[in-house]
Parts: sequence; C-alpha cells; structure tokens
Amino acid sequence: MRRNSRAVKPGGVVAQARKLRVGFVLAPRFTLTAFAGFVDALRLAADDGDRSRPISIEWAVLGEKGAAVPSSCGAEVQPGAPMEHAAHFDYIVVVGGLLHGGQKVVPGTYPFLKAAARAGVVLVGLCTGSFILARAGLLEGHVACVSWFHREEFAAEFPDQRMITNRMFIVDRDRLTCAGGTSVVHLAAHLIEKHCGRALANKSLRILIEDQPLPSNTPQPESVVTRQAHDTLVRQAMLLIEQKLGQPDPLTTVSEALGISMRQLERKFVADVGITPRDYRLHLRLARARWMIEHTDLSVTDVGFECGFGDCSHFSRAFTGHFKVRPSSLRRSP
Repeated sequence: MRRNSRAVKPGGVVAQARKLRVGFVLAPRFTLTAFAGFVDALRLAADDGDRSRPISIEWAVLGEKGAAVPSSCGAEVQPGAPMEHAAHFDYIVVVGGLLHGGQKVVPGTYPFLKAAARAGVVLVGLCTGSFILARAGLLEGHVACVSWFHREEFAAEFPDQRMITNRMFIVDRDRLTCAGGTSVVHLAAHLIEKHCGRALANKSLRILIEDQPLPSNTPQPESVVTRQAHDTLVRQAMLLIEQKLGQPDPLTTVSEALGISMRQLERKFVADVGITPRDYRLHLRLARARWMIEHTDLSVTDVGFECGFGDCSHFSRAFTGHFKVRPSSLRRSP
C-alpha cells in the first residue's frame, strides 16, 4: 500500500494526509490550457481558500531539471522532479499538443509510461496525449476520447484503436482520456471528487467560474457544419472561426494568427472545402442560431446577437434565405 506523507502547517500542526498524487509529463509544444486548467483545479482543491499549498493533493511536473518544455504558445514550464518512481503517484497525466511537424516526446517518456502501467498507476491523456499513449501501446483494449478536431488524424494513425469524439472525457478502468480545452477541469474535478470529496471538487470549479462538475458523457461542442478539411491550416482556421463566432468579423485576426494573408486563407479554403472562409463562418453562425432557436428560450433577437448578427432584420433575412423558413416560424413550431 502506498504511504501518504503528511504536510505540516505553520505552528507544527500536522495536516491531513495527501489523498491524491499526480505527476505530469509534458510533450514539447503541449497545450498550455490543458495543463494549466488541470493543475489549477488540483491546486484550488488542495488547500483552504486560494493559498495553493499542496496539503491534500500533491502534483509535480516530471522531466529533466533545467530542461524547460515549450508549450504550443511558446511559454515554457520547468520540470520539478525527475521522470522516475512512477509508483509514487496515483495518476500520470500526459499532456499532448501540436501534431503538425511530428509530435515529439521528452526522452525517456515511453519507458517511463510503460513502467507506470506495470506498476498499476492510472494513465491520463489530455488533448493529444491520447496519441502518445496509443503510440506506446498503452490504450490497447481501451476506448480513447479524442477531440473531434483530431478525429481523422487519430483514425489514420491508429485504425484499430477504439475511439469516441462526442464526449468531454472517458474513464475506462486505468486509462483516462480527455478531448482537451476547458473540459480538462471537469476531468480533474472527477478525480478530486473521487479522492477528496465532492465539496472540494465544487469549490475548485466555483473559483474557476464553472458551475458544477460535468459528467464524462457531456458532449463535446459540436462543429455542426464543419466540412472535412485536409489542409492543416484550413482545419486550424475552422476551429479559430468557431471559437470567435460571436465577434463581429474575426477573419482578419484568424489569418494573422495563422501567419498568412487573408487572400492566401481564402485560396486554401476554396481549394480544400469549396467555399470561402466568410461563407463557412456564415453557415456556422446560422447552424448555431437554428440550434439555439430549437433548444433554448432566447428570443429570436437575442439569438441573432449571440451569433454575431448586428440587427434582427439582417439575421432574419440571412436565416430565411439559408433555411427557407423564418426563424420566428421555426420557434412557433412544436
């Protein structure tokens, strides 16, 4: 049985035994949001208030000391402990990131993960961490949760691996996988609740401005009109457009974020999916608007504003032209 050390509070008072120990393995160009969201949920649950002491929960970034790991946005994280003694932890969390250019890992990652699996440590893949676990042969016999955005790449590389792309995360015995993004805080809350109680899980999420823990079968946000794109830049642009859907006109900022001109982005879109980025954005806004009209109580005017339309008449004309039915008529339908 693994021994739990005890933290000592100021004044010599022995704190409660640590109930949860998590080690992080970061892939070069890892997704900062996935790592930060997960570790921050642990931090907020580990101590009273926002004091950040690792009292009930312990965490560590594993790797070679002094060898900072760069994230996808360029920010670097320094490992604080060597990649060894996997049995010290209850969970080893692998944080993946960018795939284009070839996904790399820190030296020693695969042997360490296999040793952790042999020791009975539960393995967790965040974002494209599922790709790393699959390459190590550590997802065989398990179902992997993959972001819809990386569905085709995962299926192409691991054609025999079972996967789902319509949930936030999957708990399959000793393998946990998560689509990434902000869903990681709900996977972290799941572990906090399991080991430390629901009160601490709720406290952590409240501070993170989340209402309550979401179950693993919560659907991923659907890209309702996303067309199959083969060009990596087009697929990245699609995701950025979806994320900025309520903003007046994000297309210039999208091309700037990708490091190409607007004209280049338009040519790539038309060549790959047959429509311009502007048309793609309009179709996405209208599809989301229809879903909101059919599934929420928001007024038609409010739905239009939520989906980035400047006025109700513009929204109504665009909606009617696309779906051949007025939004107000659709709202009155049973």
